[in-house]
Parts: sequence; structure tokens; C-alpha cells
Amino acid sequence: MSLVPRSGVGLGPETTRRGRCGRYAPAVDTVIGLDLTVQVVVLALAAVLAPLLVDRLERWVRLPSVVLEIVLGILIGPQVLGLVGTGALLETLSQLGMAMLFFLAGYEIDFRAVRGRPIALAGLGWAVSFALAAGALALAGAGAAVMIMAIGVCSTALGTTLPIARDAGLLAGPVGPHLMAVGAVGEFAPIALLALLYSEGQHSGRTTLAIALAGLAIAAAALGSLRRSERVSRLLSATLGTSAQLAVRLSMLVLLASVLLAAEIGVDIALGAFAAGVCMHVLLNALSEREEALVQSKLDGIGFGAVVPLFFVYTGVAFDLDALVSSPVALALIPVFLAAFALVRGAVTFAVAARALERAPRKALAAFAATELPIVVIAAGTAAERGLVAESVAAAMVGAAMLSVLIFPLVGLRWAGKDTAAVAATPV
Repeated sequence: MSLVPRSGVGLGPETTRRGRCGRYAPAVDTVIGLDLTVQVVVLALAAVLAPLLVDRLERWVRLPSVVLEIVLGILIGPQVLGLVGTGALLETLSQLGMAMLFFLAGYEIDFRAVRGRPIALAGLGWAVSFALAAGALALAGAGAAVMIMAIGVCSTALGTTLPIARDAGLLAGPVGPHLMAVGAVGEFAPIALLALLYSEGQHSGRTTLAIALAGLAIAAAALGSLRRSERVSRLLSATLGTSAQLAVRLSMLVLLASVLLAAEIGVDIALGAFAAGVCMHVLLNALSEREEALVQSKLDGIGFGAVVPLFFVYTGVAFDLDALVSSPVALALIPVFLAAFALVRGAVTFAVAARALERAPRKALAAFAATELPIVVIAAGTAAERGLVAESVAAAMVGAAMLSVLIFPLVGLRWAGKDTAAVAATPV
């Protein structure tokens, strides 16, 4: 069974697929002068260069590493330098990176901290955002693309924003629970809708199983209030400092099993990865706070230090730069999409949280809520693959999401009175 799901996000190796931002990529590797092994090394080299360039550019501008990872991916990709192509192996590595990103996003969420008012307000805000986005797109004549574009516009890049907020100390303040709740709903709800509405699995029970995956995360969150198991704590603690590393191995097993299950039933692997992260967070509550922090550090090292950057670099490799720069309409749509992110997610979040937070933290929360990328990449690629939008429009949507990662976290930290140097230090 292929690790790459049979969906709009990634197809099996036997199928011709379209890249995440609308660009067709053959299942076999693109004809590139370099050997495939060398291409993998170049991909890894770009991931290493990104934080080094962030450090060099810090005196002029604060940049999240993810932005330069995507830019470097465009440069080494087939449309510029032609050092790295698109193909089944690199796509699979990228999908694993994306799965790890969503796994860590689910793992970050402490449902005991966000339950109650934060999660209720986040759910209400997302529902209002989705209704506004769908209504505006329908009035704009988006036709059959209304649903999938609304899903993309109403997302929040939880996996990208949480490390930035955590490094800046923002999660420790009053905005922390609300930021986690807004990110959780803004990432989980769009992925669940994409899985239910736009999957292409061959199994008759696909929808039921997709709902079961969604329910898995919810059930795990409900179990989070149970008291710790001394037996589980002893087993995990005993191997934490040894070569056995049971907690880390178990996390990888749960992640891969969830990804394979999602691939088998034809839903987006991000849904399975997110649910796996939530489950592991609940299970590892059996550890002490110090041990839990140690496990998270190890998982962050595997994710942000190894596989997650490959997803962002390959996103740049597959980005359809030609379609974007050759279309004046697409270029004009970039600020339109960026404004849509700010209004539909940011302004709505700001309004909904009016009674929960003071004005300054609410503004910061709104800016982080409007930061989008991974789900926009998925939604835009799926929409272009199905012919619902032109490739240039999909590329414009992804381009706007890249800019949102560059602009909105910096603005949010400034509004919160935090040091924007934390943006440059974040692993993504």
C-alpha cells in the first residue's frame, strides 16, 4: 500500500496527479539532470540553508524559516534552477513531512486548557467565518468551487503559528488557550470537511470511517480529564533515557498507522495525523511534566528538525510560478485572498472574542487566526485538480497564504507586545 493517499492531495504512484498548488506532476520523477538521490540531498540542503539565511537577514527583516523554505524550493525547482523535480519519492517524503506537521499540531493542543469558553468561541467564530466566506464566494460567482475555496480561506495554520507563539511566550498568557482553540478548530474543521467532501477512496464505508477518524480525536480529548495511569507512566518513564525510547517509538507507530489508515480509506492523511497527535498527547499525560516536555522536545526534533521542512521546501518545488507570473489576474488576486484571510478569519475572531479578551490580545489572536498555509495548499491543489479553479488562481491562493505566514505572525506579536525575534528562531 502506498503511503501517498488516493485523494486530491496526493495520489498513488500508479496515478498521474496534480501538484498541491495546481501544477500537474507525473507519478514518475520529473526529468531532471541530477540523480534522484542527489535531488533528495539538495532538498535537505535547502532545509538547512533556510534558518541560516534567516539569521543573516535578521538585521533587516524578521522572517519565519518556513517562508524561506518555500522560496528556496521554488528556486531549486523545475521552473527556476531545475535541480529538483516532482515525483513519487519526493512527494512521499513531502507527505510524511505534512503528516508530522499535523501530528505535532494535534499534539500541541491541551484540551483541558481550551475546553469551555475558548473552544466554544473558536467553534462559533469558525462557523461564522465559513458562512461569510461561502456567501461571498457565491456572490462572486465561484460556482462549484465555493465550498472548497471557503474551506481553504477559513483555515488557520496551527502547526505553523503555535511554535512562533510558544517561543514568544504568548501561550503562557491569557491569549494562549484561545489561540490553541482557534487553531485547533481552524485546522481540524477544514481537514474534516475536505476528507468528507473531496476524498476519492474506493471503499464503500469511506464516509463512515472518516467520521470515525474525526471522532477518534474528540474521544481522546474527552479522555484527557481522566487521572494518570501509574502503570503507563512507569513503562514510558523507564525507557525515556534509554535506547528503547518507547514514548517516541509509540508516537511514530500511532502516526504511521493513522496515516496508512487514512490513505487506505481515501481521506486526507492530515486528518489521521491530527487525530494521532491528539491521542498521543492524552496518552503521554501519564508522564510527569518534565518527562512530557522531554518527549515533546524529541518529537519536535524529529518533526521540525528533519521531515517538516521537506514539506515546505517541496511545496515550493511544486509551486506553479509560471502560471502565477503569466497571469495579471492571478497576481491581482493575491492581495484579494490575503485581505479575505484577514477579514474572514481575523476580523471575525476579533469580534467573537470581544468579551473574553482585552483589545490588544484580541488583535494578536486575530492576526494569528488569519495565518494560513498547509490547508490552503491542500484545498487549492484539490480544487485545481478537479478543474474547479484555474491553475493560476490556485497558485495565487497559495501565494497569499505564504504572505500570511510572513506578515500576520509578526503583526500579532507586535500587537501583543512580544519580541518579534522569536519569529526568526522558530523551527518552521
